[in-house]
Amino acid sequence: MANHTATLDSDAAAVKRVPLIINDRKANWVTDNISTIVEAKTPIWWWVAFCITAPIALFGCFCIAYQISTGVGVWGENHPVGWAWDITNFVFWIGIGHAGTLISAILFLTRQKWRTSINRASEAMTLFAVVCAGIFPGIHVGRVWMVWFLAPVPWYNGIWPNFRSPLLWDVFAVSTYFTVSVLFWYTGLVPDLATLRDRAKSRVKKFFFTVFALGWRGSNRQWRHYEMAYLILAGLSTPLVLSVHSVVSFDFATSVIPGWHATIFPPYFVAGAIFGGFAMVLTILIPARLLYPQLYDVITQQHVEKMAKIILLTGSIVGYAYAMEFFVAWYGANPYEQWAFLRNRLADPYIIGPALHVQPAPYWWAYWSMITCNVIAPQLFWKKSWRRNTLIVFIVCNFVNAGMWFERFVIIVTSISRDFIPSSWHLYHPSWVEIWTFIGTFGIFLSLFLLFMRFLPMIAMSEVKIVLPEADPHHNAPDAHVGVEAHH
Repeated sequence: MANHTATLDSDAAAVKRVPLIINDRKANWVTDNISTIVEAKTPIWWWVAFCITAPIALFGCFCIAYQISTGVGVWGENHPVGWAWDITNFVFWIGIGHAGTLISAILFLTRQKWRTSINRASEAMTLFAVVCAGIFPGIHVGRVWMVWFLAPVPWYNGIWPNFRSPLLWDVFAVSTYFTVSVLFWYTGLVPDLATLRDRAKSRVKKFFFTVFALGWRGSNRQWRHYEMAYLILAGLSTPLVLSVHSVVSFDFATSVIPGWHATIFPPYFVAGAIFGGFAMVLTILIPARLLYPQLYDVITQQHVEKMAKIILLTGSIVGYAYAMEFFVAWYGANPYEQWAFLRNRLADPYIIGPALHVQPAPYWWAYWSMITCNVIAPQLFWKKSWRRNTLIVFIVCNFVNAGMWFERFVIIVTSISRDFIPSSWHLYHPSWVEIWTFIGTFGIFLSLFLLFMRFLPMIAMSEVKIVLPEADPHHNAPDAHVGVEAHH
């Protein structure tokens, strides 16, 4: 019996869980080092970065104003390509916003403790991505002052909104998604805002943190209500992960356009959104670790590796969906569907006399960029040493970011650039207004994220303290539910 117990003890030691917070950090270390990011003097690199992103954002806003004042004719859209970069960019940014809800809600409900170090930044990323996404449907309608027609206006006002249109479904889905995401993000912030309130030395900071902390004192009663509210919001957010991008996919799947009319689109779009969202989370958190060295103990290689595994999984699902599109086009024997996938995306064969000639499809470069970035690049993560190499992970994630944009471009433009009537065929070329509007949204996204990093805690301190005992199971860790500076 003694030998059996000793064997079990040795086996337990062999499979000892890697701590989520390394170097045996204590609760007061978490409070001091995360709060210091907000409290310290603004670093030089932050001003340099903001002075780069803010002008880009302003020029993007200028392009939006120019398009509104002049009309959509300043874009490169034509007949039959009525949807182009505007809807491509809308779906791209909505997809990026999915990782925040996934990390916050689904991983919380499944009790995945590794989420605690990255959920705050990913939730903020969600909000900023949805802000960028919301720009494009508004300006796409041409007359922005009439965009309220998309709202569920009662029919007796004479507006007659088409409630069967997936574009109207988008309004419901995205607005609900944004509202719940804001509530979820702000609810998680309250205990940390109280910590910053109690540490604030400036009257101005103390006033604002006091207002937004909502009178938080960290009592048992407040924690009980907080955890109940957080759980309810997580339960509300979970269906949104599946519903929002499924509804966005209905913009295409409910049509009769070859290349769009596919039942695989809802799960395909959801997997792609999680795929691209996690890639963007790593894209912003890896540089953040370099800029704030104290984050290395909180956002560890374990977190990077776990997210790389999720990217590998969802990337494989996306690759499977790509293959199924061609299989269904072949198996369905629809000549228009086969034409859309083969001649518009891969190659364009034609016969002159007895010889068969093959020329590249009009948008072959976009299709093969999508395959390279979304299917081939993530396969590097099969090797553990590459998953743990931060530089390789960062490069692959940027490939994925580009690939997910190419995916949306391929779905939208290649499916409609060649209409049923050859006389209507027309290639699409973006104008400088479209290009700079899209670049401007990156400026908006990064500027908002820089402001978030500077003025709010980018790590959920109160949640990270919950996982601290894993670093040292023999250490009597302080109460994880500490929302005020009680450690000093």
